[in-house]
Amino acid sequence: MVPQERLQGPIPWVIAIMVGLMVIAAAGALALRNTGRAATSDLAGGITVQIVEARPEVRARLAERAALVLREQPGVSDVELVPQGELDALVEPWLGQDAPEIEDSAGGSAYADLPVPALIDARLAGPADPARLAALRAVLQREVPAARVDAQSTWLTPVFGAIESLTWLALALIVLLGLATGAAVLLAARTALGNNRGTIEIVHLLGGTDAQIAQIFQRSTAIDAAGGSIAGFAAAWIVVVLLGRTFGALQAGLVTGGALGWSDWAVLALIPVGAVALATLTARWTVMRALKGML
Repeated sequence: MVPQERLQGPIPWVIAIMVGLMVIAAAGALALRNTGRAATSDLAGGITVQIVEARPEVRARLAERAALVLREQPGVSDVELVPQGELDALVEPWLGQDAPEIEDSAGGSAYADLPVPALIDARLAGPADPARLAALRAVLQREVPAARVDAQSTWLTPVFGAIESLTWLALALIVLLGLATGAAVLLAARTALGNNRGTIEIVHLLGGTDAQIAQIFQRSTAIDAAGGSIAGFAAAWIVVVLLGRTFGALQAGLVTGGALGWSDWAVLALIPVGAVALATLTARWTVMRALKGML
């Protein structure tokens, strides 16, 4: 009934492209989800205290005092005063290794050290909600008026929003690619029915049922879809692995947190299986509906 050779028609290659794109999009969505979870886990309950003071000796003394006050507070742990060397490394990409040149009051130029706030990292036993932050600010303000308390998670709130938006965009892309795959199989099945209409009528006259005829198209579509899905998944796997190595070489915290695990690959492996099932069911539904109107 379907005389074409396997993997020579358009459907296997269309499915291969669709599956490859779906796997890449799903891998991106899973990586973004992992990144968000890792960042949330690392920053949950984390707070940063800044000591804003221009005089270095006073700033150092206030930072020690603030760290001592934090250690005495219930529910506060892992209080660590960030070394000056780390702070210098953080601002070096923007300010350079030497002191910046600034304009003095006389209109000339001079070199001066810019005061960098002292930083204290700490972790709360629970989430850093506004009430707890307000309580810590009140305590520190009494002892160290120059202290500023911020939740670490608030710094990355826009990043988390962007990650969530990109995740939903990837999921929407997967749905659209799935619909496009189903539409391609539907058109191919209707074309095959039209090309074999005379044979189908003879089979009907010989006592063949609609289910038997649909099974032939269904089996043919399943074989083509399986071959295309395997090829598409293999190509997508190569792309995802190469991209993972490229991003992993950046050694950035947010990027490395999005690495795919075995459970993620198990989810990705369901995409070609789902594509085969979708193509098979679409072919059967298309053929059965067309056969009912044929005779």
